[in-house]
Amino acid sequence: MKTKNIFKYFMLLVLTLQLNSCVSTEAEQKFEETPTERLNKQRSELSNLLLSSENGWKAVYYTDDSQLGGFTHLFKFLPNGKVDMASDFDSDTEIYNSQYEIQLGSTVSLVFTTKNKIHLLSDSNNSPLAAGKGFLGDFQFLYYGQENGDIVFRTNRTVKEVRFVKATAQDWTDLKKNTVINANMTGDINSPLFRILETTNGGSVKKYEFSFNSVTRFGSAIPLEAENSETLKAAIAYTPTGITVKPAVVVGNQSLTDFTYNAIDKTFVATGTNGVSASIKFTNAPPRLTDDYKIFLEGGPQITIGYIAANLATAATNSPYAKSILDKVNATLAANQKLARVQIAFNDPLNGNYIAYTFNGGKAPIYHFFTTTEDPVNKTIILTDDGWIGTPAARAFLKILDDEITNPKGLYLKKESFTIFYTNVIYTYASASTPFRLTNYRF
Repeated sequence: MKTKNIFKYFMLLVLTLQLNSCVSTEAEQKFEETPTERLNKQRSELSNLLLSSENGWKAVYYTDDSQLGGFTHLFKFLPNGKVDMASDFDSDTEIYNSQYEIQLGSTVSLVFTTKNKIHLLSDSNNSPLAAGKGFLGDFQFLYYGQENGDIVFRTNRTVKEVRFVKATAQDWTDLKKNTVINANMTGDINSPLFRILETTNGGSVKKYEFSFNSVTRFGSAIPLEAENSETLKAAIAYTPTGITVKPAVVVGNQSLTDFTYNAIDKTFVATGTNGVSASIKFTNAPPRLTDDYKIFLEGGPQITIGYIAANLATAATNSPYAKSILDKVNATLAANQKLARVQIAFNDPLNGNYIAYTFNGGKAPIYHFFTTTEDPVNKTIILTDDGWIGTPAARAFLKILDDEITNPKGLYLKKESFTIFYTNVIYTYASASTPFRLTNYRF
């Protein structure tokens, strides 16, 4: 072999040995830290992070967005292992102090060690879903690092991602506004009974029957048009100005997540571009109108339906507004007297149509006769006054109840699919102008 070639191979050998030596040194340096040292380094990193934000951190915690909405929590971590915390879990948005630790296990975790607002989501005595499981929440969060200024955690029990973002002073001030939005979304006894989700894409409109559980903060939307088969789910979190929904409502090629509350018409509206929008609104009219009322019109069969307080007072289909009306009627009666029945007879061959108000405690019944007409467009039946048995003074206490049943806008009648105590068919009637709905047996 020529000397020149020998020298070339020698230099390659030297270079290879140097390269291997370099790699070996880096590897040795990399593994100079023990697992415990690496965890301690992470613990120090997390501790510094938690203390670094002037106004603390905010997390919108979705414990399970397939069935529960989001709950906003604010945290201000203090150097002595204390933490100030507030949340919109309920109407109490005050700040409470408790303790936290950064613990070492197989990884580094943030643990809220004494009771505070975050523990309301894991309290087994506070279970909106399966008994004993609380709101499926956690109070131990595994540290996964940083991303774009956020602290990224995963929950210990369910391994769901939770992000802490830097809070502002305004976040703490505005948290109580979330509870106002909560009340607006939930409604009160005077709010219409039904909700509709409506999406608009230019000239194309889709409507959905929207149901919402205020406890779980979760809603579902069932399409009202036969050609639309898409059912939507919505895990809802409150903001100072409205709600956010998860997953986004997709309209055309746009994803809408932020709905702003309009106090004038009490709607929640998300606005996209180029005529795209979505809105959630209350309505007195049932989203699905039926012809169930027609059987009660003049010329139909003899039918009697009745609200019996002993069996139907707790029916879920009685609206809070209707129950408040019944309570007001009962409050005017003597201590041993209560409204026992509100029984409505249609097409009785002897007495025609009448409402019979009967009472416990020996009070005599009161009868109100009526005629029936229909509103075929709005699918309501209208009960029109046709005289009373009893003087105006004797029946004055019934006016607030009777006015609901005989209101000139009419009643929506619905044959229900469930039974209560007995096998009798259940009918509900709801006012076309107020949130009055009462549950009845058919006799």
